[in-house]
Amino acid sequence: MPCAGLIVNDGKDLAVSTAERIEARLQEGGWEVVRTSSAGGMVGFANPDQHLRTLGHMACVPAAFRREMAMAIVLGGDGTVLSAARQTAPLGVPMLTINTGHLGFLAETYLDHLDMALEQVLEGRWTVEDRTTLLVTVLRGDQRRWEVLCLNEMALHREPLTSMCHFEIAIGRHAPVDISADGVILSTPTGSTAYALSAGGPVIAPDCPVLELAPICPHSLASRALVFSDSEPVTIFPATPERLMMVVDGSAGCYVWPEDRVLIRRSDSPARFLRLQDHEFFRVLGEKLGWGLPHVAKPGAPSDAP
Repeated sequence: MPCAGLIVNDGKDLAVSTAERIEARLQEGGWEVVRTSSAGGMVGFANPDQHLRTLGHMACVPAAFRREMAMAIVLGGDGTVLSAARQTAPLGVPMLTINTGHLGFLAETYLDHLDMALEQVLEGRWTVEDRTTLLVTVLRGDQRRWEVLCLNEMALHREPLTSMCHFEIAIGRHAPVDISADGVILSTPTGSTAYALSAGGPVIAPDCPVLELAPICPHSLASRALVFSDSEPVTIFPATPERLMMVVDGSAGCYVWPEDRVLIRRSDSPARFLRLQDHEFFRVLGEKLGWGLPHVAKPGAPSDAP
């Protein structure tokens, strides 16, 4: 009997009611369904006086999930998908993302097409696309104080009402660099359309094996976003006396103290997305962010003038 996980944003009535509908349809088709809340992937912000997340990134995987599951159907918005990635990627289980939120940049399908999507699932007509994830670890000496899996980005920045910070950043074998800024963002290609884009970074196609380092409000015209191979591990040393705030994918984070260092490296567990149709990235950019839309004033464009 095939098995599917069902990851639901329990805080949204629409997601809950849709989950019941999907569960009934899959069971009718002979599938086993294992249901869990997306809250299990929302790590939250750690107390700075506690050594949390010492179990590592596997702690987010639901106890009832297993590697043999055919897929996990995710109901919610983009935040739910980011949380679900922490719950599924360590097992290699692909996610079918159904948007019940707002923007839905990471959504594969929408409620209007739910019946058609379920038919494709039951008939086995789908492909899988892998997306790079990062393993973010806070270390103090040899001790791992905090760790989480990341699909979009890691942002390390100053607290409110504190001054600009200095970051010493070592990328792989290269010489360390010093950046003066309000913060720094380390992003995957998937995250290049999120926080890093707002910080002035480039959009990166998801199949490019690279990472992006983007400073937040840098104090130098020379400090701009840098794109480099994702095979290079990155270590960030806070070169400032105040503690810093780290936020990962908007739903996980902790304080980072001057004696800590942050190690970011490509994870061996990519987030796997189940695709029901060809995922044309430029089309998604146009639909969601307005990229590449025709300009009405370009030569040869139709005119509304009489």
